Amino acid sequence: MTTAPATLHRPPNTVAWLGYGGLLPFLFLMPASLIDQQHCRVWSDALYSYGAIIVSFIGALHWGFAIAMRELGDKQRSVLYIWSVIPALMAWPALMVSPILAGPLLVIAFIAHYVQDHRLSSQVKLPDWYLPLRFRLTSVACICLITGIYPSIKDFMATT
Repeated sequence: MTTAPATLHRPPNTVAWLGYGGLLPFLFLMPASLIDQQHCRVWSDALYSYGAIIVSFIGALHWGFAIAMRELGDKQRSVLYIWSVIPALMAWPALMVSPILAGPLLVIAFIAHYVQDHRLSSQVKLPDWYLPLRFRLTSVACICLITGIYPSIKDFMATT
């Protein structure tokens, strides 16, 4: 597989394959947690663990931007370094709480990171494809994380 150069609105093939491929666990685990009643807790735990890993990964993008973007001032660079660890700090507690809390916490982390990406794009030149790709990936991840809460809400409602 060769990597085509990025066009104005299209990411390089490798980036597209990895980005969209990274959605496959979300797209498998969310319905599995809804359909397989016998193992729904296992699927749900896997969904939120994967979400925590991915939100931590995307936070690290800003660490990379801070290192690579020579046009940044010291203050901008420091803000990027600081922000880059916040998604991981938000994801960590999501590994220790019920899906009812983990889902919204991870969704907030994904959305906050997208907002930070937008803020960064107003300060420096990012590839034109970056924000649209991040929006699509973030949207699918958030939909899966929110939908995956349903079995836990159902169990909660049954016990009250």
